[in-house]
Amino acid sequence: MKNNYLIWVVLLLAGGNLLSGCAKELNQQPQATASQQAVFTSVQGLSLYTQSFYSVYNSTTSPWGQLPGENIYKTDAQLSDFGAMMSVPTYLTAGAYTSQTTPESMWNWYPLRNINYFLQNIPTAPIPGILATDIANYQAIGKFFRAYFYYTMVQTYGNLPWINTALSPTDSMLYGPRISRVIIMDSVVADLQYAAANLQTQTDPDLTYINKWTAYGLLSRAALFEGTFEKYQNTTGGTPTFFLQAAETAAQAVMASGQFSLNTTGGTGFEGAYRNLFISTNGPIVPETMWGVSYSTAQNVFNDANWYYTSATYGDRFSFTRRVINTYLNADGTPFTSVPGYDTMSFMHEMQNRDARLYQTIRTPGYTRTNVGVTVVAPPVFNYTYTGYQPIKWVEQDESLDGGALGTSYTPRMRYAEILLNYAEAKEELQNGSLTASDWTNTVGALRARGGVTGGNTVLPTTLDPYMVANYYPAVTDPVIMEIRRERGIELCLEGFRFADLARWNAGDLMNSVGPNGQPNVWNGIYIPSLNTRYDLNGDGVLDVCFYQGTQPTKAIADSDVTFINVTPTISSGTNPQILANGTSGEINWLNNLTKTFQPYMYIYPIPFQEIELNPNLGQNPGWN
Repeated sequence: MKNNYLIWVVLLLAGGNLLSGCAKELNQQPQATASQQAVFTSVQGLSLYTQSFYSVYNSTTSPWGQLPGENIYKTDAQLSDFGAMMSVPTYLTAGAYTSQTTPESMWNWYPLRNINYFLQNIPTAPIPGILATDIANYQAIGKFFRAYFYYTMVQTYGNLPWINTALSPTDSMLYGPRISRVIIMDSVVADLQYAAANLQTQTDPDLTYINKWTAYGLLSRAALFEGTFEKYQNTTGGTPTFFLQAAETAAQAVMASGQFSLNTTGGTGFEGAYRNLFISTNGPIVPETMWGVSYSTAQNVFNDANWYYTSATYGDRFSFTRRVINTYLNADGTPFTSVPGYDTMSFMHEMQNRDARLYQTIRTPGYTRTNVGVTVVAPPVFNYTYTGYQPIKWVEQDESLDGGALGTSYTPRMRYAEILLNYAEAKEELQNGSLTASDWTNTVGALRARGGVTGGNTVLPTTLDPYMVANYYPAVTDPVIMEIRRERGIELCLEGFRFADLARWNAGDLMNSVGPNGQPNVWNGIYIPSLNTRYDLNGDGVLDVCFYQGTQPTKAIADSDVTFINVTPTISSGTNPQILANGTSGEINWLNNLTKTFQPYMYIYPIPFQEIELNPNLGQNPGWN
């Protein structure tokens, strides 16, 4: 009975609708003193209250960017430079996204009010049943989530109001102005440093709860974001060195703990050591996973990753572009784009002798799935993919899971691989040339070795890859930074980091129709040598796809599995969105008849119009109307 009573009390204290306005959300009244005493006078009460912090970001309706489980595997597919999708995102369509169209739910301050109320009422000194270490641990949990809240809000909106108390309805702070992101992020670092120093080290078997190492990991992530954002965006009053040092120190703490290592179980096959991290139905893969989201039939909690990445109608039909696939190294560690004729290689040819993470990220020759327990070959399906580079990173093998939210694979939120990359980048960004060969071996080199890459894993890169300069980062002059950026794009793809990475590197032009050095940013796909030829994409002897213009070729008996794609430049409905670059041959081009527009002010979102109406002191972010 006592447990049930506490649960209801926590619901009363932490409950409330997720209202849209900052003022409306931050001035909710405290509950009765008896209710406060029931929660804040026992460890059990404190523990139950903190469940509300987790429940907010586990909700699939949460607006917190990378936090909800499904947003981890969808965010990069919906807004990044990684690939093509069904339509140009609204955010990249000129004039379509404004302060009046941005979802008001994104400006959601209820979680902060809930956290501040907890921190304001937790005992400050030991009482019967609550030790000093308990108080420090639960204060650390509250500060962790306050930091996470502000970190994601700064990523979204830049400058913000700083509120660290549960406000009363008459508090003038409800209608105050925003302050510099630099000050906000300094407080985020302080909260996370406290959390890392005071959180307990143990966690649950599913790694769904935070601990000391999660706090260090988030500190490395948040501080790296802010340090590089301020450095490359020339933020007024910025202190990039402070943040980069904090990121390096935090990542180093995780590395020195001895608690984590890269998963190597599974090798380099299609269900290898890398991909197993994302399709495990037996909980988290340890000791690499640090924090994540658990799904299971027993709990009646499922994800929709299979549905999203296989359905022609449900999701965005995201497919990688060839520009991205070209960044995967050869197995010997040399750039694929240094191979003569790489740009006219067939799909079968370009997939040979590459970094094995490529084979664990997209459908390639030899990839199979299961259908009613029977192994079936699974080439790229052109009823889904627009480019031929179809993702498998989050897709479980069983085809029966493709028709709905039926998946039970574990979703990592934080991996040791990210920490290694955070450390390498923070250290090298602090001072070019400071990363040692040993550092490289233990970070980027280790990740590439896990992918079967044999060359360059123990020596620092000394030359810039011309392909990366021309197509990605023309302003980068440090080969180490260039290769770290390449590695983040490969290792962390489809994990929700990409837009934030582009923002902090000031590289948003990669999402434009015209990108670095004035080169076109096309949504390009596999190379097609000629029209009216049936292609076997995976070497199994079964023909898969044929591209034609005008009248579709007559189907032969051998064409039963062939998808016919019309690439006539002009069709009855107008301009054909899918063509070949050279007309009758070349790379597949998708939706290049439409313009993708990204302007520098779009690194941060507009404040919803309704919120400025409530509080004019907020002001609007520059460039937005």
